[in-house]
Amino acid sequence: MKTQVAIIGSGPAGMMLAQLLARHGIESVVLERQTREHVLSRIRAGVLETTTVELLREIGVAERMEREGHAHDGVRLAFAGRESFFVDTVKTVGKRFVVYGQIEIQKDLYAAAEARGQLLIDRVEAVALHDFDAAPGRRPSVSYLRDGVRERIDCDFIAGCDGFHGVSRRAMPPGVGRKYEKVYPFGWLGVLARVPHLPDVTYVNHPRGFALASYRADRLSRYYIQVPLEDRVEDWPDERFWPELKARFPEDLAVRIVEGPSIEKSIAPLRSYVHEPMQYGRLFLCGDAAHIVPPTGAKGLNLAASDVAYLGRALVRHYRDGDDRALAAYSDTALRRVWSSVRTSWSLTNLLHRFPHFTPFDQKAQEVELDFLMRSPHALAALAEQYAGMPLEPLP
Repeated sequence: MKTQVAIIGSGPAGMMLAQLLARHGIESVVLERQTREHVLSRIRAGVLETTTVELLREIGVAERMEREGHAHDGVRLAFAGRESFFVDTVKTVGKRFVVYGQIEIQKDLYAAAEARGQLLIDRVEAVALHDFDAAPGRRPSVSYLRDGVRERIDCDFIAGCDGFHGVSRRAMPPGVGRKYEKVYPFGWLGVLARVPHLPDVTYVNHPRGFALASYRADRLSRYYIQVPLEDRVEDWPDERFWPELKARFPEDLAVRIVEGPSIEKSIAPLRSYVHEPMQYGRLFLCGDAAHIVPPTGAKGLNLAASDVAYLGRALVRHYRDGDDRALAAYSDTALRRVWSSVRTSWSLTNLLHRFPHFTPFDQKAQEVELDFLMRSPHALAALAEQYAGMPLEPLP
């Protein structure tokens, strides 16, 4: 089989890239290890930056998001049981967010792929990447097993969109890359419930630990609390979760939290991870294959979208204009935005969580920093700019 771009992974990054390329007449084949049902069962965040919303519009998959998504003007921060304050990203930097679940985006991308006849091969095993080092006279290829039969795709480029545990990043030769990693000593217990949500996405710093109120739809709320890494989901029945959640919120917000039976519950560890470079020869990494951010800054899906925008547009230039400058600069261009988002997520994680080594001094210092944010228009504007995300850079 032959194609122009072989895409490894059918998550949001892989499917957005395939959709962008198709809009410009560039062929691709998407390989996926899991079934479609499994991919659609992975519950993830859904706070979309302006750049992500604009990309979804550009590639023609924004119709349902425009109809069912929920626009909001910023986020709310609360601390020490005191009155909360609002970080207004519209007034400060002119950017609005849209809450629209990642699963819904995935459904829209699958529907668009079916409509255009995208070749998507799932349930593949033993995926291997070959000859992507751009050596003269050699063309990249991807081999895989499906139903016990070894197949191969010859291609011009390979896009590794297969997540942190995928094969693409590991296919780079030893010594080529460098990793930067920070593992946090706690996790997030997340609960999804069919109950009304709070008016704003709300982050809470509390001596008992961090908490967050978010949502996916009008009556689909997502709540999180910080828990020790050794905790298990079984340790947190609903009867324990809801009182603990409310104990961390200021009273005026806690009384507005509506309890209900959880329909999904999970614990996710937190880490920051960046792999440099994000390209080698004709292999390019996108999304979680290249970087992981703690969910505190709501950056993971948005970074995948910006990677896709940079790489997709660079590939369009290659095929349309014979111009490879943007492809050559892909890693450097993408990493500038990646590190900006990593820094924002790291800063918010340090500001809002209670670490095991914390003393009363450390907790007080956090509260003073939050109080400073609340009282200083300049500090608030800086945080709003960081949270809203940097604009995409123009291609070289």
